[in-house]
Amino acid sequence: MEMKNFRVFFFALLLLASPLLQVAKCQSDSETGVAETEGGDLGIVGEDAQDFGDGTLSPAPGVDTVCIFPKNSARVVAAGEETELLVGMKNDGESSVNVIAIQASVHLPFDHSLLVQNLTGQAFNNATVPVSAQATFPYIFAVSKFLQPGTFDLVGSIVYEVDQHPYQSTFYNGTIEVVESGGFISIESVFLVTLGIALLVLFGLWIHGQVKQLSKKTKKAPKVEVGTGTTDASMDEWLQGTAYTQSLSSKSKKKK
Repeated sequence: MEMKNFRVFFFALLLLASPLLQVAKCQSDSETGVAETEGGDLGIVGEDAQDFGDGTLSPAPGVDTVCIFPKNSARVVAAGEETELLVGMKNDGESSVNVIAIQASVHLPFDHSLLVQNLTGQAFNNATVPVSAQATFPYIFAVSKFLQPGTFDLVGSIVYEVDQHPYQSTFYNGTIEVVESGGFISIESVFLVTLGIALLVLFGLWIHGQVKQLSKKTKKAPKVEVGTGTTDASMDEWLQGTAYTQSLSSKSKKKK
């Protein structure tokens, strides 16, 4: 009987959770459709994304770059919201540097060949870094609002020219932590909370059934026959040595 009730409750739990699973599946399908429409890579490619370099360009001699996340040393990026970083460049070469653009992309941490998202590139006009000078360039980007929270790798590079020869330097190649945007609850969170509550209710019903069965067993006491009547063993223990038990014993002797 208990196994039958458990199966019925578990089946009802699956029925309650099925709409949430369907919603999550629909959301996943819609995300995949957007990715296929806007770009051929895994993830979503920004509408204004441009490829300023083919990835085979090398850094120019004497040009050093550095990157900082102002007021965000933990490198936490909220999905769908803009994040700013600063790219510093130092020119110790023999010619001026003409900065063309800054671009970045998001990859899976265990395999950079799997592109998650191409971020929007930022072009510059007449941005020049003279010899023995330093300059800072802001770069504002936003990862897709559909990107699942987790750890990803951000690869950022700055494309520039020296004496009309193109070069490219990677200013950041490290991890970022993508979190949900504030004020929104994901479908996965709702499903996990619902599943946790259902499991707690199921556990509570099981405990209630066990306690109920145990209380029924303790209420049943064995009966001992005395002559032609029956009395409870628990009553005999309390009345042992009293006038009542003595009268019962004398009556049984007279019948013999």
